[in-house]
Amino acid sequence: MPTTQKSSAKIIIAAVIVLATMGYLAFTGVRDNKSYYVTINELQAMGNKAYARHLRVAGNVAPGSIHRTGTYVDFELLEQNHTLKVSYKGVEPPPDTFKDDAQALAVGTYGRDGVFHATQLQAKCASKYAPAKPAAPTAAAAALPADFKK
Repeated sequence: MPTTQKSSAKIIIAAVIVLATMGYLAFTGVRDNKSYYVTINELQAMGNKAYARHLRVAGNVAPGSIHRTGTYVDFELLEQNHTLKVSYKGVEPPPDTFKDDAQALAVGTYGRDGVFHATQLQAKCASKYAPAKPAAPTAAAAALPADFKK
């Protein structure tokens, strides 16, 4: 085999190895980062499958269940008469909107101890947002000529 054919074969083999390695890493990276959204009822009915998957669970924070220790938080989620104990041990503290009755989304794994071990936590404020009521005209505004009030 001439030298140019040998170098071409080596380049093709190296390219195939690099592409195969990149494909494998992309496939395993997507598989490992995939998380399934389940309800509390579905989670509790999954059996052994629940322990092997990365999951997302949402519900309302049970009033009086929040116990903070630094950035760690233990609490309970409620959803249609089902409860789930959650232990959050993330890098960041829980958001400011994380309070009693707030809607929360926990991302993590379900442990054999019956506790959902969250590494990410999102919360939505429980209060309803309403537009502000128009303010009553001030004395200064009432003193303006009619041409400026339009």
